[in-house]
Amino acid sequence: MANKIRLGLIGASTGSTWAARSHLAALPFSPDFELTAVCTTKPESAEAARRHYGAKLAFHDFRTMAASPEIDAVAVVVRVPSHYAPTKAALEAGKHVFTEWPLGKTTAEATELAALAKAKGLQTAVGLQSRVSPVLMYMKEQIAAGYIGDVLACRVSLIRDGGIQRPSSRTWQRDVSLGANTLTIANGHTIDALRFVAGDFSRVSCVVATQVKQWYETDTKKSLDVTAPDNVLVSGWLANGAVASVHVAAIPWAGSGYRMEVYGSKGTLVASGEDSPQLSEVHLHGARDGNALSPMPVPANFIHVPQALPQGNAYNVGEMYHEFAKAIRAGDGCQPTFDTAVELHHFIDALSQASDSGREVTVTGRR
Repeated sequence: MANKIRLGLIGASTGSTWAARSHLAALPFSPDFELTAVCTTKPESAEAARRHYGAKLAFHDFRTMAASPEIDAVAVVVRVPSHYAPTKAALEAGKHVFTEWPLGKTTAEATELAALAKAKGLQTAVGLQSRVSPVLMYMKEQIAAGYIGDVLACRVSLIRDGGIQRPSSRTWQRDVSLGANTLTIANGHTIDALRFVAGDFSRVSCVVATQVKQWYETDTKKSLDVTAPDNVLVSGWLANGAVASVHVAAIPWAGSGYRMEVYGSKGTLVASGEDSPQLSEVHLHGARDGNALSPMPVPANFIHVPQALPQGNAYNVGEMYHEFAKAIRAGDGCQPTFDTAVELHHFIDALSQASDSGREVTVTGRR
């Protein structure tokens, strides 16, 4: 393997896509990875992306890119329904793979991919960036060290606005069967962060609802029927005995942003921001022994990205690439893997089961 890990990215774009704002914005700052190849669906757009990002190679067939001997690892940063095929192709070609969350549009797809990676002995990463957020890693450590004593209660909310209109490039998400909606993505990231920081759930009740039945397509001036959920409410017990509640929603106007509160017998910790940790800067506040909440700066040893990398979409993606490189080189990265993704897929299935049945569901899992 070359001094830098040679990466091929599937889903490169010169537009304002998630790949452009996060992966392709973070990679120039990485001391571990070299963007060697880009792949899109057309030769023209692939060549444009190659020139724009300074990559050596351009492909319009992900199978051809995955087979290239000049590639050590592959990043799959395309729409959720298209995660499965390029991820499988990269694994079959013997490449380490970083795929965005959700790993597949179904739990079955995710399970198959995780099993294939294990059989091939390859390193994987899944885009659950909250698990490498310096703020949340520090918050998790403080809880484990007893800063708040016994964990008693948790409350998390992520309320985003803009849930009733969007351009046609984003209205495909209205179809629940495609696996990219508030339940799987916004809720998946948010509830995974809680479980990472405070502990796994043991029992859950849930409401999964579609409150806005139509979206207005801003460029075509059409109203489209929606089956994807936009509100998820979860309540239950953590395995450590704490009670927890989560509300994740896409609402029409004036969303309140992100807030995770963890209350203990000795103190309180609160992480908050304009959006979730994988998208925006989040700040930590703590209080104990009767004092008011005050800022808790994150120690430098929790931060692994260059100081020049700005906060925002690319920041925790940069942290993920740091951990992914450690896993590839020495097998000791702390990144969430495909196995982490499969476990979360199963947990979200349990939430759907609880909502559909109207009954509390017993769950098991690992952080």
